[in-house]
Amino acid sequence: MPDRKKPGTARKSDIREANTRQIIAAAEVLFSEKGFNGTSTQEIADKAGLPKANVHYYFKTKADLYTVVLRDVLEGWEKDAEIFNHSSDPEEVLRSYIRAKMEHSFSRPKGSRMWALEVIQGGPVMGKEIRKALISCDVTVLQRIQSWIDEGRIQAVSPQSLLNMIWATTQYYADYDYQIRILNDNKRLTKAQREEAIEDVIRLILHGVLK
Repeated sequence: MPDRKKPGTARKSDIREANTRQIIAAAEVLFSEKGFNGTSTQEIADKAGLPKANVHYYFKTKADLYTVVLRDVLEGWEKDAEIFNHSSDPEEVLRSYIRAKMEHSFSRPKGSRMWALEVIQGGPVMGKEIRKALISCDVTVLQRIQSWIDEGRIQAVSPQSLLNMIWATTQYYADYDYQIRILNDNKRLTKAQREEAIEDVIRLILHGVLK
């Protein structure tokens, strides 16, 4: 028989999940703007609209919460990279991966900026975990790119350089959102402009590596 939770238990689980996501969303905004040291637990609680005690109930320390938020951001990017395991066609894979990364930058810019701030500062809070996560995520993707090179399906470029270029270009739209708005007459990109940017990035990168 299926596992059925009691109504009270299910309700508590839903409340816990909702509060957790609320706290993570608030923390992501503040950490991306003020960094780890510049953000207090009280500020996170205020932005989440919850008592400070609730934040400590779900996350024992500010460092625990910071780590959870960064892991959440990374997990989203790891899902974007799953296409490298699901297809062997370089054009299909790169097109899908770049689009996913670009859409992530448009939908979750704060998370990308928070990640960038941690990395630029040399990983003061999550140094070891970031290195481990990046290397683990990198291996499969680099191996797939190298296999395309060995098979003569794409240009003989450095796999890491190609990946760095994709990350730098796609994440620019999140990390430099303010600059993009300035250059766009102080307006956020419209849906049509975002789609045009996605297609431009895809076309330029594919043109440079496909044979």
